[in-house]
Amino acid sequence: MKCLRNTKVVVVLVLVMVSWQINGELSEMEMAPMEEAEQGGLYSVIQGFVGSWWNGSDLYPDPCGWTPIQGVSCDLFDGLWYVTALNVGPIHENSLGCATRVEFRPQLFEFKHLKTLSFFNCFVSRHKHPVSIPTSNWEKLASKLESLEFRSNPGLIGQVPASLGSLVKLQSLVLIENGLAGELPAEIGYLVSLERLVLSENRLSGSIPDSFGGLNRLLILDLSGNSLSGQLPPSLGSLTSLLKLDLSNNFLEGNLPNEISNMKCLTLLDLSTNKFTGLLVKPLEKLSSLEQMVLSNNPIGGDLKSLEWEKLEKLAILELSNTSLGGQIPESISELKRLRFLGLSDNNLSGNLSPRLAKLPCVGALYLNGNNLTGELKFSAWFYEKMGRRFGAWDNPNLCYTTAIGPSPPPSHVPYGVKPCQTKVKLVEPGSEAYLGHAVLNQTSHFLASLGLSSNVVYGFWWLVSLELLLMFSFL
Repeated sequence: MKCLRNTKVVVVLVLVMVSWQINGELSEMEMAPMEEAEQGGLYSVIQGFVGSWWNGSDLYPDPCGWTPIQGVSCDLFDGLWYVTALNVGPIHENSLGCATRVEFRPQLFEFKHLKTLSFFNCFVSRHKHPVSIPTSNWEKLASKLESLEFRSNPGLIGQVPASLGSLVKLQSLVLIENGLAGELPAEIGYLVSLERLVLSENRLSGSIPDSFGGLNRLLILDLSGNSLSGQLPPSLGSLTSLLKLDLSNNFLEGNLPNEISNMKCLTLLDLSTNKFTGLLVKPLEKLSSLEQMVLSNNPIGGDLKSLEWEKLEKLAILELSNTSLGGQIPESISELKRLRFLGLSDNNLSGNLSPRLAKLPCVGALYLNGNNLTGELKFSAWFYEKMGRRFGAWDNPNLCYTTAIGPSPPPSHVPYGVKPCQTKVKLVEPGSEAYLGHAVLNQTSHFLASLGLSSNVVYGFWWLVSLELLLMFSFL
């Protein structure tokens, strides 16, 4: 019991000491002033973006004190507050909105500890008040800046400055949904610390620089939604850490370089809506981590059997619609046990569909419409009901379905837009070669058979005459 009391006393003393230390640090933080030049520079920068009316009079004791500015973060260095993050634009409800006319003031590049700089929906008019990214002074932020973002700024025009290549500590460069144009500067390839490069939904043109292959720490490369052209540089194969590669909605062309097989960590490959031709190449089989492959809307051509699909065992999304593919759907696609989405619509595929496709355990969407598939669909009514219109087989003129639940199954139990198979039924006794197509055996045919007339001798005109005579006698 004595030992227990001593333990309790020690715990209480430790808690008291920790509380004193925390309170001391809080008091120090509350009393710490903001470095004078830093505060003046911050006020000037904010006024440049929101207007000269703003003077920070409602801030106490300073922008990093008890009433901080939304979008501004600070930290202590040598007992003084310094700006570490500046987020301009309506990010929060009480954020400072941008003025109609904005100005990048030189004090922006004087912050000594700035790590994050972002602009969201700040430059909105490309016609009345266009703005460009400053082309100089970025080197002043080179030793600290880790993240630079311009998001949803339609009024942000001009080129991506080559001087951004001086930000050697930058880990994230995001320029999304702006009005930027011109070619990609090769200097971006000098940002060796970069992990995320997203330049999507702009008006960028020209080719992808070879220097981008030097970004060997890159995890995400997204250049989608631009007007980039030319072929993919083989140097991209050096991006061995890459997880996501999205080059969709451009004008890129040519074949996929063999070096892409080095991207062993890649989980998403989206090259859709370009002008690529040779994409289904053997190096794709080595992308063992791939979960999403989207190559739709490219004039790829060729045959699905050119790849051993079972090697891409983690594949969950395979989108190859409108790619001019021909031949049959290989059985190896049925080996993709994690497949959730398969898009093969609007191609020139032919042959029968394997019933094994319906047995994929995770499949939730299967689009095969707009092809030349033939034969009978031998999937279950349960499968049709589960999938609904997420099973697309329409616009295959020679494809039909059979059902085991009667001549008029509910619409939910049959594939949408596919016709039922027409069953040929024997007219008379088993063994006869005469058939009555597209109908069910009727009483007249039974009557003929009961009179011992062979269907082998009843053809054309004589068949009609015989039928009329027999019907006449049957009512006598």
